[in-house]
Amino acid sequence: MKILLIHGAWHTGEGWKYVQKHLSEQGHQSWAPTLKGNGNGVAKNYNHKQTVDGVIEFIEQNNLNDFVLLGHSYGGCIIQKVLERVPEKVRRIVFWNAFVLLDGQCLLDENPPHYVQLVEGQAKESNDDTCKIPWFIAREAFFNDCSFEDAKKYYDNYWSSQPLQPFRDKLDLKKFYSLQTPKSYINCREDIALPPGPETGWCPRMYNRLSLYRLVQMDGGHESLFTNPKILAQKIIEAGRD
Repeated sequence: MKILLIHGAWHTGEGWKYVQKHLSEQGHQSWAPTLKGNGNGVAKNYNHKQTVDGVIEFIEQNNLNDFVLLGHSYGGCIIQKVLERVPEKVRRIVFWNAFVLLDGQCLLDENPPHYVQLVEGQAKESNDDTCKIPWFIAREAFFNDCSFEDAKKYYDNYWSSQPLQPFRDKLDLKKFYSLQTPKSYINCREDIALPPGPETGWCPRMYNRLSLYRLVQMDGGHESLFTNPKILAQKIIEAGRD
């Protein structure tokens, strides 16, 4: 299986390395590009379309075909637009605790008001229109399934500021909802990065938008790519298989 892994907000492609190790051991190829604007010491002035353009460039440069396209969290709305651009190259699309936006929405539309207020306030105070979830929130809501020491290590070493403009851009997703590409959704049961509830949480709110889909569930939180990579790799294989 060939798998293109798209990271979430505040991350880079490097964060997938633990999962990629386990995928490789099972005989699967994977790629994990860093989205434009993510990482330290890089330009941050990218919008949603430019971010998607970067993924398309990566696909073309690496001559990728017949691959599973997976997005985590913010990466969900990235892979929705990537699929629109290259549906003939994608074997299956997989969302892992990821946003599945409706036509005309932006990512901020699907976040609770206190998160929107937080990131918009941070962007306003920054000099490059970026945001980053504070440690005390990340510890409780994102890294809730590992030790304090591990959580701090992952947060300090793998998280960086996030361009906010891609969160604001309204997306035309009519083509996405017309495509018949097979779809899967991976849900981590302890993921409370979005407040749990039928109107606020990941599930079933997000995966029910996919109509026909495969649901794969596992124990773990939002950052299982660090805290439980072996099991996550296995679930990616289950979600991506024919």
